[in-house]
Amino acid sequence: MSVHGKSASLEGATSKRLSIPEFAARKGAEPLVCLTAYTTPMAQRLDGHVDLLMVGDSLGMVLYGFDSTLPVTLDMMIQHGAAVCRGSRTSLVVVDMPFGSYQESPEQAFRSAARIMKETGCQAVKLEGGRDLADTVSFLVKRGVPVMGHVGLMPQSVNTLGGYRARGRGDQEAAGVMADAIAIAEAGAFSIVLEGVMEQIAQAVTARVPVPIIGIGASAACDGQVLVAEDILGLFSSFKPRFVKRYAELGADIEEAAARYAADVRTRSFPGPEHIFGAMKKHG
Repeated sequence: MSVHGKSASLEGATSKRLSIPEFAARKGAEPLVCLTAYTTPMAQRLDGHVDLLMVGDSLGMVLYGFDSTLPVTLDMMIQHGAAVCRGSRTSLVVVDMPFGSYQESPEQAFRSAARIMKETGCQAVKLEGGRDLADTVSFLVKRGVPVMGHVGLMPQSVNTLGGYRARGRGDQEAAGVMADAIAIAEAGAFSIVLEGVMEQIAQAVTARVPVPIIGIGASAACDGQVLVAEDILGLFSSFKPRFVKRYAELGADIEEAAARYAADVRTRSFPGPEHIFGAMKKHG
């Protein structure tokens, strides 16, 4: 194959995945569908149904049993991000930058983002922060790193915020959420996750900010929605936020299947002849 032919082939393969400009162009149009994914099998199942797969640092709580997202490391995000990219073909893949990987300086943020993008194959990174992180977002975007913002309730700042309560309850707090969203959009973010805010604030931010606003615990008026896949599937049962809707109860199905398997093993019903190599045939 010629070099030109190879390039054309690769270009054709990558063009099937939703691009950053295509995602951004959906502002005010058909709502964008987003879900988290942390593994190759989950990415394969979700890929054909969503516009964006988010490799969230929520994996620390969902997969690793941490009490918050704070213990998640850059290496963990890279490993899971690469797994999701391998399992998806058409969705835009965004990987969270974990706590401590970008707050120190714009230069630190670029080093971390460059590692994530090179080692996972993702299309963008996401970081939490408002006006205080605008310079960092601008620094990254100018250097070719697409950035998704995250304002409102920011899990990485849970200790500073005093818990996981909804934001924007008072005029001052509401104005702060709006100012944060505007600053991150002006810094060059192609989209912003708006988490855990009062509905009227979400509506106002979506109407005011020119990039897609992806809600989680916000409003149906947002340009799209994101949830943790394990939450909607009933796989993460230790806590169910108010804003989660369960579309399945797979956790109960798993428990039932495990119980049936255990019973079959204990009664020697499994494995049967059809599950064994070279099983002896019975003669009459």
